[in-house]
Amino acid sequence: MTSQCTDETATKCALLVHSGADVDELLESVLMREGWSIRHVADNEDVLAAARKHPADLIITSKKTRGPEDIELLRKLRSVRPHVRLIILADEWTPGDVITAMREGAFSYFSAPFEPSALAAMVRAAMSEPCWDDGIEILSATPAWVSLTARCDIGTANRLVQFLYGVKDPSIPEENREEIITAFREILLNAMEHGAHFDPTQHVEISFLHSRRAVACRVKDPGQGFSLEELHHAAKDRSAED
Repeated sequence: MTSQCTDETATKCALLVHSGADVDELLESVLMREGWSIRHVADNEDVLAAARKHPADLIITSKKTRGPEDIELLRKLRSVRPHVRLIILADEWTPGDVITAMREGAFSYFSAPFEPSALAAMVRAAMSEPCWDDGIEILSATPAWVSLTARCDIGTANRLVQFLYGVKDPSIPEENREEIITAFREILLNAMEHGAHFDPTQHVEISFLHSRRAVACRVKDPGQGFSLEELHHAAKDRSAED
């Protein structure tokens, strides 16, 4: 059963699939604080019908569903609402889900367990981002190697980092996963800031390689780079401590 938007004067409307009281109340508090209207549906089967009848600017799936179900929903939604923002909440991570979600144009992806504050921040980003669905492009992907480009702005960087948090690969211990993501975020932001000056018309190229014993990441920015010889000249008049 679908409930109508509660505020007919609102310019933006969100469609929420029931996740349970904790998540539903969190999402409602964020959306209503910003003056958005909200519609509730019971499950994914109701989402398409609701989206056809009443355009929604943001759709958030239920944490009770699995990623593949939500990705299939996203494919169908794209034929109805090409630029709709969809945030996937999944009860568990399935190999390949995150890459497929990125390729299909999901705004973000959360696999349980996830931090409520992170979800609230991503919802606020989805509400405020004027142009988003050209920010991340998958160039090539296999289970062990991924190549992609990302637009050089903070919003895109945060979305990309959250996609990484959505990967709950059991072969990577939790403490190592956190360290990998933290390191990647620093590298990514440095590349966007110093190589592209956060120019949203520029993109960085990113590759991930996951072997049995290591995870390697390479980020190439559009900057001019530097010369090792120039670094030598700049450093020769400094003390050893510097």
